[in-house]
Amino acid sequence: MRSGFSLAEVIMALTIGAMVLVAVLGIYGRAERSAAAVTRKLNSPRLPSEVLQRIAEDLDGIISTGSDTKITIENKFDHGFPTARLTITKTFYNSRNQEQIFEKIIWQSNYDFESGIDGLVLYRSHSGIALEDKLLDKNKDDWERELFVPICGGVTFFRVRVPRGETFLDRWTSSSLPGGIEVAISSAEPFKTVSGTLDVPDEEKITRTIAIDRTRKIRFAVEKKEYGLDEEKEEAGEPLSDDKAGSLNMPKKTREIKR
Repeated sequence: MRSGFSLAEVIMALTIGAMVLVAVLGIYGRAERSAAAVTRKLNSPRLPSEVLQRIAEDLDGIISTGSDTKITIENKFDHGFPTARLTITKTFYNSRNQEQIFEKIIWQSNYDFESGIDGLVLYRSHSGIALEDKLLDKNKDDWERELFVPICGGVTFFRVRVPRGETFLDRWTSSSLPGGIEVAISSAEPFKTVSGTLDVPDEEKITRTIAIDRTRKIRFAVEKKEYGLDEEKEEAGEPLSDDKAGSLNMPKKTREIKR
């Protein structure tokens, strides 16, 4: 009869199998973490870009030429994080000449108290007579449609500014519309500044400048070309100097082409 395995051989086989299994699981874990890191790196600018695109669509959808639209912008610090509030309000006058809100959209970021993540949550609110979704918002009350909906979390930087030449305005309460707004968002690891607030590196900020009125007339600054004496005479049709005229009337030399 064939003899069986001894206890030492069984223990040795189990030990070798366990060592191989641990090595395989370690390699698999490292490969999975590397793949997850690459995926996060690729998808990191995707969500902020989608948020900026949604803000641009809200501005394009509400603001139109000749409409009673107002934009207010506020920036502040909440628990050290830069936060902002963008309000887009479109009004109209009814038959009694009373001003009513036709559509109102608010984008704002607040400190995240509920989760354990130290950062901000970006919210969006839509209210007014105009229904954003005629099928879902038809049976909702006004207070249900005015609720702030969380868009994304883990935000460490959110800022809205108005460009004014080479400077920026952090606050806008004027009745007139700005020429454009600059929105910046980031989820990078923040650092503490000298003033005690938090900030993120500029290369980690995803910024987009959104034009408010695209039908406006743009004034282009045309630089005047500085002409020399002979160029000014040529523009005026006056005779040129002998050297200049000789160089212009001289026939061009041809170059022999070898075949």
